[in-house]
Amino acid sequence: MSHQDQEYTESGQPIYRHTERKHDFQLAEGNEESIERIRNHIEKYIGRVDNVFHELISDLVHIDVFMVAPTPERNYYSLITSGMSELPMTVPEGAESYSYAELMICLPPTWNVSQEGFQKEENYWPVRWLKTMARLPHEYDTWLYAGHTIPNGDPAESYTNNTKLSGMMLAIPTLVDDVESFFSMPCSEDKVVHFFSLLPLYQEEMDFKLKKGVEDLFEKLEQAGVNEIVNIKRKNVCKKSFWIF
Repeated sequence: MSHQDQEYTESGQPIYRHTERKHDFQLAEGNEESIERIRNHIEKYIGRVDNVFHELISDLVHIDVFMVAPTPERNYYSLITSGMSELPMTVPEGAESYSYAELMICLPPTWNVSQEGFQKEENYWPVRWLKTMARLPHEYDTWLYAGHTIPNGDPAESYTNNTKLSGMMLAIPTLVDDVESFFSMPCSEDKVVHFFSLLPLYQEEMDFKLKKGVEDLFEKLEQAGVNEIVNIKRKNVCKKSFWIF
């Protein structure tokens, strides 16, 4: 599906449907040089990689997830993809410098990241969505950038039964000391990989963004202290009763 043929909900959110289709390239395997470059970048700006969730079966691109464990300075898990940037995204004219991206999300130190814990969707869904979002632009010939939102279905459904969060929005990472240097990783003269964070949203927040704009939503989230650390019970900053038109 090209971005010209994109389907949308009545509220304007893009609909992505997984379909079996033929591709112009074979199933991707991990590029060792790229993987090592991303690992070094993570360890330089975030911390030592403690674990890697390797993808056993890959379609389009091989997506692994690096994990940095909590430390006294950064008391949360950092999960960062590797592999999304193996292929360029289909960006609009003028945005060619943002053709390559990787994604990150953070989890509280109490989150169960064990192999046993990940057997339960209530623990695994952030990893699932990291991988889903990383593959999405290549599957649908589109692109992802800060402010783009992807709902969990149509209508959007909660990720699991212990939260009402039901969509993802890309943002510039905030929990990095040197955000500018971390955000942009030069690989060659014509390739720079950008690292975006994922922010889980409520339905009302996605609706607010469509009506009032992404900058107003970012302002509300910032005022509420929302960042890339997942908080399944966080305040909904866009309860409809508080909207002012």
